[in-house]
Amino acid sequence: MIATHNRKKAGEMITILSRRFPELELKTLADFEGAPEPEETGSDYPSNATIKSESAADFTGEWCLADDAGLEIDHLDGAPGLYSKRFGGEDLPFPEKIQLILEKLEGVPESERTARFRCCVALTPPYRMGKTETFMAICEGRIGEQPSGGGGFGYDPIFFLPELGCTMADLTADQKHQISHRGKVLDMVSRYIENSCSR
Repeated sequence: MIATHNRKKAGEMITILSRRFPELELKTLADFEGAPEPEETGSDYPSNATIKSESAADFTGEWCLADDAGLEIDHLDGAPGLYSKRFGGEDLPFPEKIQLILEKLEGVPESERTARFRCCVALTPPYRMGKTETFMAICEGRIGEQPSGGGGFGYDPIFFLPELGCTMADLTADQKHQISHRGKVLDMVSRYIENSCSR
């Protein structure tokens, strides 16, 4: 079970995991009426991901997986980072969050616009019958000078990938899953599950 109400994020995670485990029926919090979405009160990505996966495991009695991710911009001392979803206000739409970032980086040369997406996934067994495992991955890039592309979601339109010459939002879904922070970390989770099942 994927512990999120975010449909776009859930869609990405289901797509990636379904290819690896076609026999699994993957559900989200939307499939469990009354499922709580706890406050992310942790001080880092692993603790926030763990809060969400353990809450969902307690409520559903299922294996639960949750992620916490953020955009870290070096020129802004790592901001918005852990507060990426709440940057500029939780209700501020992402196009406006993006504009806010571009304003803060106005005039900053390309070499100083380095950034990364960081993603942590927590995997919790039913009713916590065993410990929660966490996994972390990053995707390095830069902040573009203007949004580009209609794919992805969140900050993807300004996350420029120098080696590909385009933003994350310019990629097809399959291309994104190959190189993104979420794609990388879910590959780590998948390998962990495969190794655990083969013991």
